[in-house]
Amino acid sequence: MTSINIYLIRHGQTYYNRYNKLQGWSNSPLTAKGKEDAKRAGQKVANIHFAAAFCSDLSRAVETCQTILAENQADSVAQPAVSPYFREEFYGVFEGTNMDQAWYLAGAPHGFKNFHDIVTKYSIGQAKDWLHDADPFHDAENNQQYWERMDKGIALIRNAGLPDNSNVLWVSHGNTCLSLIERFGQGKYDVTKRPANGSLSKMIMTDDDIKVDFYNRV
Repeated sequence: MTSINIYLIRHGQTYYNRYNKLQGWSNSPLTAKGKEDAKRAGQKVANIHFAAAFCSDLSRAVETCQTILAENQADSVAQPAVSPYFREEFYGVFEGTNMDQAWYLAGAPHGFKNFHDIVTKYSIGQAKDWLHDADPFHDAENNQQYWERMDKGIALIRNAGLPDNSNVLWVSHGNTCLSLIERFGQGKYDVTKRPANGSLSKMIMTDDDIKVDFYNRV
């Protein structure tokens, strides 16, 4: 059985993060702090050899991933494999909307005021479904649509033909990090709040399973 160590890092701070806006498939540049987030993340894993690196095609993830690899001192791959399968959840009409307002509009019809309360009572998947329902165009991804796409990204890693015990860098997004931790964390972790930009977690992927080794919000 092949085992792959996945180092999951959230991209550096963007302007939309700073302004508390849902970002999804939208792009805003890394702030000066965001560039430093990426460098600090790179320093955390500078001595780990990465046999492969993956990220979404959104510029905040690509720039963060490239910065981390540039900081690496362990003869890792030079560039990531980039795919839209790894993108953040698509928020539809709520792209660029104040985050608190968007989750209020999703939860209010069901008696919930914010993301934290929805996830505490139900799940991140339920939050996705309710945001999809609240979108008058229904363009926001629901939970099924999100995972159908993300599972294709996971398959890219699983089918990359990497040797046993390889280390993989995966630069991801806030909601996606939480979604992965919720799905594969066996209920051990608090997923009501987003991880900090540049935060590092680790998952272990085997031929037929993924388990969370550790989850750090900061």
